[in-house]
Amino acid sequence: MSHDTAVKVIEIEARAILDLRERIDASFDRAIALLFACPGRVIVTGMGKSGLIGQKISATLASTGTPSLFLHPAEAVHGDLGRIVKDDVLIAISYGGETDEILALLPLTKRLGCPLIALTGNARSTMAGLADVHLDISVREEACPLGLAPTASTAATLAMGDALAMALLERRGFTQDDFAELHPAGSLGAKLLRVEDRMRKGDDIPRVSPASSMKEVLFEMTRKRLGATTVADEQGRLLGLISDGDLRRQMERFGYTLFERTATECMTRTPVVIGRRELATRALDLMEQRKITFLVVVDSDGRIEGLLHLHDLWRTQLI
Repeated sequence: MSHDTAVKVIEIEARAILDLRERIDASFDRAIALLFACPGRVIVTGMGKSGLIGQKISATLASTGTPSLFLHPAEAVHGDLGRIVKDDVLIAISYGGETDEILALLPLTKRLGCPLIALTGNARSTMAGLADVHLDISVREEACPLGLAPTASTAATLAMGDALAMALLERRGFTQDDFAELHPAGSLGAKLLRVEDRMRKGDDIPRVSPASSMKEVLFEMTRKRLGATTVADEQGRLLGLISDGDLRRQMERFGYTLFERTATECMTRTPVVIGRRELATRALDLMEQRKITFLVVVDSDGRIEGLLHLHDLWRTQLI
């Protein structure tokens, strides 16, 4: 019995969300236009379960480039109305469209000239009638066996909110770089880290000239403790890389005469490089594909900007 109920809940909620496809119409486009043109914040409000969904919608908007905050309607009529200013847009959520606490807010928002986007399941409701844009979130039935607990309706509301946020993200031209700026922490932040966030810079980059002796190369590698050094010309352009592995291979080749050789003679002339703005995940993929532990970071002219070691990525949650 419980298995059948669970399957039925999933089916009902999935159908409720799919039914929204027919409602992505001119009203939806007007809502996006209002949100895109908003010079202030997007204020989201709702009571009970609608309020919980509203908090998530507001958080999604804020994390994708649209300044937003959630306003509890009961708190609003007890002093928090001052959070709303004339340049804001209000998204109000109420399945029945008759929530008293929300209706009490509307005279103020109307006086301020704040546009109202109402998400309701009743196109004839008071909220729908007062809205500048009404978005229909009605469902055929709730997934609750008693027909009481908001289930399919909250799923549909959340999906409509996500649709608004993603369409607005696209309209704004919000990029992966923008997203990374707003998500610096946690596993998500780690996935959005750039090479420049972890690479060795400045004096921490091991570097020798092409004429340096292999004794000098060994000294530089030991001093910087990275097991490799770049070889660069006077303009800082990358000419090659010498790693611990190169040292072993050249020792087999030259024997004890190795230290009579120069960096040019012993370096790998085409080391794997990467740009500083590439994602750290891309750097890790390159290291795994090429079975290497170093990447030289260069600019568009081939000048050395940094050196990234596999160990530098241990400080993130990538490995």
